[in-house]
Amino acid sequence: MDAPTPPPTASVLEIRDLRFARPDGFTLAIPRFDLAAGEQCLLAGPSGCGKSTLLLLAAGLLDPSSGSIRIGGDEIATARGARRDAIRASRIGMVFQTHHLLSGFTARENVAAALHFAGIPAREHRDRAGDLLTSLDIARPDARVDRLSVGQQQRVAIARALAADHDLVLADEPTASLDPDNAAVAIELLQNACGRRGAALLVTSHDPSLTTRFQRSERFADLVDTTPGSEVAA
Repeated sequence: MDAPTPPPTASVLEIRDLRFARPDGFTLAIPRFDLAAGEQCLLAGPSGCGKSTLLLLAAGLLDPSSGSIRIGGDEIATARGARRDAIRASRIGMVFQTHHLLSGFTARENVAAALHFAGIPAREHRDRAGDLLTSLDIARPDARVDRLSVGQQQRVAIARALAADHDLVLADEPTASLDPDNAAVAIELLQNACGRRGAALLVTSHDPSLTTRFQRSERFADLVDTTPGSEVAA
């Protein structure tokens, strides 16, 4: 008797027939992309090819021209206002190449801000933020982020992205501002932290050395539909 077929792993990110156009003429067409729960994937491609745009679309920070983007079953592409904000806050963590930390605030306060927007009770913020920062070797959680090194700031950004136990972490060129040693450490920390929490991880990078660090690595160009007629009118 044949062994039973295991049930398919639920997708945390589902993209279907995505089209996006900017007024400057840039267009992006992605017929299909899926990321399973707990999966870690690298999207590799040169700067300017549209990787960052895709992550901004997936996070609901840009509006597509058409198509579907579902996060854990919730359609974020057509959600508006508070509904879209709620999906993003509860399901998506983001790590940017320039960190986008709150200047003048401490490392702990930066992480606590993510907990606040995710609806975590305020009484839990200090301890949860402190524990997460400690796990990422931030020895001074109450130091202002502008007084931390670039490598430490990236760790704070990772902690913020993971603070609310999100289903999906999107990391846009997370090592672009780091030297090779710190870049390797940052990716390892990001992968390990997502692995411990069962979060899916989607990383974009133009650094080919990262390819060997991921079980799944995709060329961004292979996702894009370049057939005639796939363009979107700007």
